[in-house]
Amino acid sequence: MAETKDRGTLGYEQARDELMEVVRRLESGGSTLEESLALWERGEELARICRQWLDGARERLDAALAAESEDGTGGAEGDKTAEGHEGAGEAEEG
Repeated sequence: MAETKDRGTLGYEQARDELMEVVRRLESGGSTLEESLALWERGEELARICRQWLDGARERLDAALAAESEDGTGGAEGDKTAEGHEGAGEAEEG
């Protein structure tokens, strides 16, 4: 039951940190088979939560980029920014 609740309450960083702790505990050994299986299952759930956060972030970025390209505003600003950086990059390379 707590696993379902975690999907809505755990942030990405919290889930990632807990997942790293689960991995550390599994790698250190010393757990019973039952404890190891419980840790493994928790790790799988935490990995799903992290994946959901990352998928959601990717969708938001894709939507923002699509909206920007539809507006036509991103192209003009992007060109100005790119020109400024390209000049600086050429100076560093040369």
